[in-house]
Amino acid sequence: MNRDYIEISEKRKREHIENFLKGKNNNSALFEDIVLENNSFPELDFPEIVTESMFLNKIVDYPVRINAVTGGFDGAVEINRGLAELANRFNIPMAVGSQSLGLKSGNYESYTVVREIMKDKVVIANVSAHSTLDEISRAVEMIEADAVQLHLNAPQEMCMDEGDRHFRGILDNIEYVSKRIEVPVIVKEVGFGMTHSTVRNLVDIGIEYVDIGGKGGTNFIEIEDMRNETIDYSDLYDWGIPTAASLLQCKELSSKINIIASGGINSASDIVKSLAMNSSLTAVCGVVFRRYMESGYNSTEKMMEGMFHKMKVIMMLLGCRKIEELRNVNPLIKGELKERMRD
Repeated sequence: MNRDYIEISEKRKREHIENFLKGKNNNSALFEDIVLENNSFPELDFPEIVTESMFLNKIVDYPVRINAVTGGFDGAVEINRGLAELANRFNIPMAVGSQSLGLKSGNYESYTVVREIMKDKVVIANVSAHSTLDEISRAVEMIEADAVQLHLNAPQEMCMDEGDRHFRGILDNIEYVSKRIEVPVIVKEVGFGMTHSTVRNLVDIGIEYVDIGGKGGTNFIEIEDMRNETIDYSDLYDWGIPTAASLLQCKELSSKINIIASGGINSASDIVKSLAMNSSLTAVCGVVFRRYMESGYNSTEKMMEGMFHKMKVIMMLLGCRKIEELRNVNPLIKGELKERMRD
């Protein structure tokens, strides 16, 4: 493998982290337009609230995943170690960052450290949906993954000077791989959202898990624009479907596919609203990563403790003893989100 390519890729990974921390993404995920209404007779005692659920045939303590962040260069080892320790502490799933660089360079440590810390808990591999079956199999084997995340990121690639420009045949590749790989496939957007028709296409080829990855969280157009010295892409910073709007579009498909909500999920309220909109799991990234990078492990642990406690408080106020009961909640939809509702 060309050493120059590896060095350029490692530099890009470092710049992604630096630009994320400097970024000023102001896009809304539109969770403010989902209103949960108070139940004055919850008929519950707080100790009855149960947040455990099943994901990939394993029990997790909360239906929340730490989503893919980074990997493939030396500085990522300690980042992923800390995030894995948090995921292990709360018994929640974790997805590693894109393994493409690791597969090319042979530098696996920033990925394998996650499995070493999490032992038999849920760990998810992550590569481009353009990857070959062999590459995907090697990514799964690298971390003994419980599932593999195939990411879709055309807007990011198009705003990256050195990005991919070829996107033909991706759906066919996903179908081919999913029928031959030994673990479940999760198809994931990276911050630009999925439409009803996109998720329907995935249902039609037999995919069982989709992460809608909506607008409102990490903005990879902004991150790449900060690296791009050729073209100014700032007028595209608002590109994408807000997470809540994507959830609304895909709500009816939740009986046919497991929908994972990610993109701008920053609070207990966002988590519960996502579950009430029929997602089977939620995923956090930016809020946890930023706190960890800026304030360290202990501060992040305390933040997550508070978030999970408040999640139970909201369930109590809705009269929901179990996660599954949140699907019976009928949220009020208002504002821009209501305007996006389709017949």
